[in-house]
Amino acid sequence: MRRPVHTSPPPPRALFAMDPAHLPALFPPRLMARLTSLVRIDTTLVARDFADPLVKQVLAETEVLITGWGSPRVDEDALAAAPRLRAVLHAAGSVRSLVAPAVWERGVSVSNAVAANALPVAEYTLAAVLLAGKDAFGLRERFRAEAVFPPPGDHARIGNLGRRVGVIGASRVGRRLLELLRPFDFSVTLHDPYVDEQEAASLGTVLLPLDELMRTSDIVSLHAPDTPETYRMLDRRRLSLMPDGSVLVNTSRGALVDPDALVDELVAGRIGAVLDVTEPEPLPAHSPLYRLPNVFLTPHIAGSLGNELERLGRTVVEELALLTAGAPLAHAVAQADLVNSA
Repeated sequence: MRRPVHTSPPPPRALFAMDPAHLPALFPPRLMARLTSLVRIDTTLVARDFADPLVKQVLAETEVLITGWGSPRVDEDALAAAPRLRAVLHAAGSVRSLVAPAVWERGVSVSNAVAANALPVAEYTLAAVLLAGKDAFGLRERFRAEAVFPPPGDHARIGNLGRRVGVIGASRVGRRLLELLRPFDFSVTLHDPYVDEQEAASLGTVLLPLDELMRTSDIVSLHAPDTPETYRMLDRRRLSLMPDGSVLVNTSRGALVDPDALVDELVAGRIGAVLDVTEPEPLPAHSPLYRLPNVFLTPHIAGSLGNELERLGRTVVEELALLTAGAPLAHAVAQADLVNSA
């Protein structure tokens, strides 16, 4: 009598959906090899339009969508074309504009790489805070113009010992920044309406109302999500609370700050700014922010770029390993999470 042969189910079918330009950086050869060992996927097919006949044919058998920047929206029409879909794994940050509510309503699991993307943003911000505390940006401009060292008396307000850093938003980036700030001799405060004093203490910081944080910080770093509640949260009145000579660091979104009020403060020279994001983005060529000596402006580079994209791809592959093993996703996103997140 023959013993029954037990065969493992075939790996799930998957489909890439993103701008194909990002695929090689997200999944370099060794990582792509691991991915293809976990799922059945055509690595030459990257969906840009779910209505494309070839894509629709593959989508009908797809169980896992691996999405990224440039992916079409996963909405009711996409779900209808993908009856076997059980997971959307996003190799980028927010899924707010990518995933329709119907995805969760059908029980499809959703995951993103927000945690992985938070690290380079927090690293950029830490560097900005440290350099702002040394007035490196302003002194660079002065040194370039005068080609002489400033006298010692001009350094009286420079230094990071006891520098007061106010963090707005205990988001993934905000929390990672708080971790990175701990080894330094800063006095760190936090504003977040969804964090209580006990949690703030566990994060190594002190909770303050927003106005008080703005009034008492030498450096204000913005990490709140872009939601209707945070739109223009730093308006003209709040910006005016910042002490003379203080610095605003924004690696979140330009919409959180009143752009006209910010320009007025910066043109007046009362405060400085490190801006990786602006509104609009990019700024028009005539914007004074390109030329002001008290503004350090970068083209939205704080998030994952270059070889940092592999970290996002690695997050997706690790989620795939959990999914195929029948384990819960490590970075699952619930629909309710979108209420207070970007």
